[in-house]
Amino acid sequence: MTVSFPTRTLSTPLLTEPRWQPATWQDYVLCRDECDRQPDVHHQLFFHQGKLLVISGEGINHAAFADLFTMMFGFWMLYHPQETLTSLGRCLMEKEGHQAAAPDLVLYKGESVPRWAANTPRRINLDQWRVPDLVGEISDTSLASDLDEKKQLYAALQIPEYWVVDVRGDRIFAFQLQETGFYQPIDRSGVLTDLPIALLAETIDRLKQDPSNVKAALWLAQQVSSLLNSNAPNQESSAIQS
Repeated sequence: MTVSFPTRTLSTPLLTEPRWQPATWQDYVLCRDECDRQPDVHHQLFFHQGKLLVISGEGINHAAFADLFTMMFGFWMLYHPQETLTSLGRCLMEKEGHQAAAPDLVLYKGESVPRWAANTPRRINLDQWRVPDLVGEISDTSLASDLDEKKQLYAALQIPEYWVVDVRGDRIFAFQLQETGFYQPIDRSGVLTDLPIALLAETIDRLKQDPSNVKAALWLAQQVSSLLNSNAPNQESSAIQS
């Protein structure tokens, strides 16, 4: 495949090599439109500070872990029915002329979530809709970029919480956006209130031992239930004292 840009012609490597390359917003738009003409190939695009990243295809590990976390969001809601969560993982988000990203995990909490309307682009317009409450990346081969360029990108978009799932290292890096505009590490989620990040890491380890991501998600749901039950007596005691 060849993609023609106003200033140069870029061929197949742009759409296959997962590395950041210098580009203008116009370059990004042309590349995005070219990817849209290949509906049988999964592409994830990212643009920030004059650089473009295109990731093509999705491996088994990546898919298994991404689906694990999507299931986890559902089980979390099961035990927190008062919360409304909407998962839009891998959907392309754009802030016109500035940033674009298609995170592996995209989570909205509460109302006012993006909705597609007929005859409009199939992506999230961040000039029209609010940013997600949480985004995450499944890092199978992209850990360095996920902790550097993408972290800067999501901070620039002012996304409150960012997770990086290190598949090979059985770790999760979780960050919360500060008033300074930079991310700081956290050990409990703010979006999924007080969920221990260490528990997510344990879930990853279970998936490495058993390839069933559904089993791993069910195990996590059981742990969340146990946490809620263990906290219930403390909450009742506090209510009585007050």
